Amino acid sequence: MADYKTIKGFKVQSLASDPTLVEGQIWYNTTGNVLKYQALAAGAWASGGNLNTARYANAGAGTSAAGLTFAGSDDKAITESYDGSTWTEVNDLNSGRDNTPGLGTNTAALCAGGEPIPAEGNLNEQWDGTSWSEVGDLNTPRARMGACGTTTAGLVVGGMDAPPSVTDETETWDGTSWTEVNDLNTARKNMGSAKAGTTTAALVYAGQSPSTVVIAESYNGTSWAEEADMNTARFGLGGAGVQTDAIAFGGSPTQALTESYNGTSWTEVADLGTARYDLGSAGTTSAGIAIGGYPPTDATEEWEAAPVSAKTVTVS
Repeated sequence: MADYKTIKGFKVQSLASDPTLVEGQIWYNTTGNVLKYQALAAGAWASGGNLNTARYANAGAGTSAAGLTFAGSDDKAITESYDGSTWTEVNDLNSGRDNTPGLGTNTAALCAGGEPIPAEGNLNEQWDGTSWSEVGDLNTPRARMGACGTTTAGLVVGGMDAPPSVTDETETWDGTSWTEVNDLNTARKNMGSAKAGTTTAALVYAGQSPSTVVIAESYNGTSWAEEADMNTARFGLGGAGVQTDAIAFGGSPTQALTESYNGTSWTEVADLGTARYDLGSAGTTSAGIAIGGYPPTDATEEWEAAPVSAKTVTVS
């Protein structure tokens, strides 16, 4: 029978104590006479501070430590800033709207498009940490898009361009203007997106096309490619993370389900405490945030990835 060294080309380290953990590491602890390995447990949702104004169809930006939400149901212009525990109302958008995706950070965000269409569908506003200013319009008026990136390199994709139709169009933002780039493979609206992604490494998933789908697609700065399907079809869901490390949560029909993506496959993980859809979302898989949503709620939840830990190999 082949041994570990023959298979892997190196021996398992023998150590008197557990080392600083590295992903995929395995070692033999000579003090306890046990074989051990690095493991990563699933993350979990924790309750955060409540919004001042309950709403749905709102946008999100930033992280769970420094978040921003704006717009929302009934064409709201309200903007609130989050410090990790408390929401504070700050200056309003110039044009109230709902179902705009939002991207960026707590001090530098974009509010692109939104409903009603066409009145607000191509309007683009930029947040500088204090106030909103109108900047270059979208080429295609629309709402209910996927989005990611920053105020100097942003991306919006898909959406609804003329109710109830869906679009496959993608546009990128360079800090001054929007440029149309290659289309999605599957046109859709109300999708989730890895909000911390970039214009050269984006990920969108699920949505309505017009039926509800499980399809995920990634963007490499040039074209879209289909990735592994989600486990559960839904729309109006939230998202956080990057192209190879993302979470998707909530969605319609009203649910609390969360799935994580590792660049290869989707796995069901811990549910939201409050089931909802059409919610604001932002952040990473270590600092994700779910904001408001439908049924109308002021609830905020924060996602925290569990730290890596040392596990002992057991034989049954």
